[in-house]
Amino acid sequence: MSNNSILLKIEQNVAYITLNRPEVFNSFNREMALQLQSILDDCESNNAVRAIVLSGNGKAFCAGQDLKEVTDPDLNPGFKKILEEHYNPIITRIRSIKKPIIGAINGVAAGAGANIALACDIVVAHEKVSFIQAFSLIGLVPDSAGTFFLPRLIGFQKALALAMLGDKVSAEEAERLGMIYKMIPFESFEDEVEKLALKLANMPTKALGMIKELFNQSMTNDLESQLALESKFQIEAAQSEDYREGVAAFIEKRKPNFKGR
Repeated sequence: MSNNSILLKIEQNVAYITLNRPEVFNSFNREMALQLQSILDDCESNNAVRAIVLSGNGKAFCAGQDLKEVTDPDLNPGFKKILEEHYNPIITRIRSIKKPIIGAINGVAAGAGANIALACDIVVAHEKVSFIQAFSLIGLVPDSAGTFFLPRLIGFQKALALAMLGDKVSAEEAERLGMIYKMIPFESFEDEVEKLALKLANMPTKALGMIKELFNQSMTNDLESQLALESKFQIEAAQSEDYREGVAAFIEKRKPNFKGR
């Protein structure tokens, strides 16, 4: 499936979603934002999809908002609509989909693009990538949950400094800080992303979705609430087909064949 601003390919239970406005470094306009939401919804409901990879076409992952759109009086939807109808729904979809989402960061991730990347479940980037909280450089504040995820990933002081100063962070530094899962050599990036995606697609999808939700809730739960939720989900996981298959494979000393059920 393809259109002007988003590409979608589904292979071996992996949905590869590619931001496809390389001429503007994959910056978002309204059409692209709404299409991404629609494709994420389709991937969530498609039982053939058990893992998702989000990446960009060309030299950038995403440069954030297309500033031409917001400075064109005929096109500008206004920041209220941009946030409430574009970016906030994208972030909530990424976090709520009960399937693992890999942010495969193939180039610069700036502004909202950086924060969409950081909202993914597992974020990898090649050695030439950089992340920039570019908002303050044009007189804006971080959005797309940057002020939520970044301090939780790397700590309050470092996150606040990056948000205020707009410093460029290399992939190597991002890994060191815990901002991303792993930096991958440029030459092997696509192969390593595919291996990671296939590994996730062949794991017990239902359990991965529960793990994701547990980590989501841990952002705001107290200890007692989190323990109760772990118990609830563990009981549910223990009733799944994948759990029975995992135990049988362990006992029989063979590789499990998970179905995501």
